Amino acid sequence: MLELGVKFLLSYFIGSILGSSLMGKIYGGVDIRTMGSGNAGGTNALRTQGLAFALGVIIVDVGKGAIAAGLIPGMNIPFIPEDPEVSRTGMIFCCAIASVMGHVWPMWYQFQGGKGAATLIGTLLVLSPAMILPLLLVWIIVLVIFGFVGLATICAGLFTPIYLLITQSSLDGPLFAYCISIALYLIYTHRSNIHRMKEGTEHKNEKMMIFHRKKHD
Repeated sequence: MLELGVKFLLSYFIGSILGSSLMGKIYGGVDIRTMGSGNAGGTNALRTQGLAFALGVIIVDVGKGAIAAGLIPGMNIPFIPEDPEVSRTGMIFCCAIASVMGHVWPMWYQFQGGKGAATLIGTLLVLSPAMILPLLLVWIIVLVIFGFVGLATICAGLFTPIYLLITQSSLDGPLFAYCISIALYLIYTHRSNIHRMKEGTEHKNEKMMIFHRKKHD
């Protein structure tokens, strides 16, 4: 269990490195958590700082999820022996989860982070790379029809277990459970977005909507 605990913590620490904070330092101390929606993720970065800043944020946040799921589980750590009682599959999923937890509750930034969508994408790049393109396609379709980034993210999350049911004749149990967790988690972290959509106050990206009609005086 020592190996699992150490690698879980290491993945959490890596997840706690926020792309928005790194980019903020490059941009002269900008903290997007004090701007816009107050979220540390790519959407708020795009709204408040522009495309280049947001791309940097997304690259870091996706990358740390991929590192946690793809590199940390197999890493040889000095003085930490490999535990034969811990399955390698279990190790991978634990490290993936830890990186997302680090992003949402980062110890370096007063436990105030983002919603974890980009970091989840990073973990899926390792766990199920074939899922990424269909996932992004669902996200784009929902966004261009309805204009809500939060709704697009929720729908993409809900699609992950459906994708496995459609494409796998022999279901990968651990991955399916992870995808179910992703769907429920994204609904939970976007509950404020859901409330604002019900109230009609959620920000709508009308530039991305293919069916948007300009209002005439």
